[in-house]
Amino acid sequence: MYVVIVGAGEVGSAIAESLADTHDVAVVDIDGDRVEELVYDVDVLGVEGDGADLETLADANIERADILIASTDDDETNIVTCGTAMTVTDTFTISRVKSAKFLRTWEQSERAFGVDHMVATNLLTAEAITRVVGLPAAQDVETFADGLVQMAEFEIAETSPVANQTVQEADRYESLTFAAILRGDDVVIPRGETVLEPGDDVIVIGSQESVHTFAHEIAPDVDGARNILVVGGSDVGYHTARLLQDRGLKPRLVEQNHERARELAEELEGTTVLESDATDREFLEREHVADVDIVVAALDNDEKNLLASLLAKRLGANRAVAVVDSGAYVPLFEAVGVDVAVNPREATAEEITRFTREHQAENVAIIESDRAEVLEIEVGPESVLADRPIRESVDDLPEGVVIGAITRDGELVIPRGDTVIQQGDHVVLFVDAESLEAASTVL
Repeated sequence: MYVVIVGAGEVGSAIAESLADTHDVAVVDIDGDRVEELVYDVDVLGVEGDGADLETLADANIERADILIASTDDDETNIVTCGTAMTVTDTFTISRVKSAKFLRTWEQSERAFGVDHMVATNLLTAEAITRVVGLPAAQDVETFADGLVQMAEFEIAETSPVANQTVQEADRYESLTFAAILRGDDVVIPRGETVLEPGDDVIVIGSQESVHTFAHEIAPDVDGARNILVVGGSDVGYHTARLLQDRGLKPRLVEQNHERARELAEELEGTTVLESDATDREFLEREHVADVDIVVAALDNDEKNLLASLLAKRLGANRAVAVVDSGAYVPLFEAVGVDVAVNPREATAEEITRFTREHQAENVAIIESDRAEVLEIEVGPESVLADRPIRESVDDLPEGVVIGAITRDGELVIPRGDTVIQQGDHVVLFVDAESLEAASTVL
């Protein structure tokens, strides 16, 4: 495909890097330095200019584009860009927006605003947070095959019962596959004798029951989250509380602004809204923050979220999840004590990349800023997996590919060496980034 990306910030750059290996990509931005840097780092066509301007889009060859992705930091600019493109071409348009109000309007009418697909950053971020809350020990969680299969990423702590065990010793679950280990900058495909070292991030794929059992095994002191405190009545904080209460939980939400707190209290009937400063130590102690299972920091800037997270943990909160607007800060947050840092831009880039690949895969999860992917594919007649036992087909797969789970007619099939994968099966695979291009030619 030929893809035009408007916006060369964190989101646009991440999408360009994900797509450039397999597609022709043009990137448009008003900042010439950003464009030049991206052209230098990634094999893309760079165009300096306003993506909402028809002449600029013409310079990017919009007439031959299969997809236009508007991914600037301004909602209105993205929507106008898609509408402008629609005046001269039938290119499929994708708009990134922060506010869900545009998403609600767009959902009421087919191709409203000239947008074919809309991605709401704040809602995506809240969904990512609630997935992690649902599996408290995990750093990342995704579901596949209509919920039958779950992928999760866990850090192996020094105190974990599986630390320094081999994969064979730790693998006590019939429907769980140890797909990969992220060790420093390396992606390790585990074998039976591979040792799970403290500090490793392990990626497992299997049934939801087995993944939850494994989560309890590696972190027995982390129970299911019932007592949840959301800090900040931002759009992300609102959606997080709404999604949690929709799941039958009763979160508390702290908002300092009187009018915003009153508005949230009216809209969130299943949430207790508290009007206060979440960095007020005395307030947190009165609200028994020491009993909180998970605190979610969703304030309006990264520094406040870091402060609120660390203060809550210092006062006894079990785990902290923080929204981190700057992708560069994610490792810093997790290094100083935040358990999970959720970056809205990364979540958005992942969702848009996933959507552009739907002709190749049913679902896609991007691991650790594109170090690897977990893919769900439907096995066709040309696939090397079709109608063969797994032990035969693995010889034709790139080295960085692991078969994690199989579903057939709505039922989970445990992948073993003698398991024959049939045409029409859905297979969930872990694929190292270096193996993606080779894997796409054989799967």
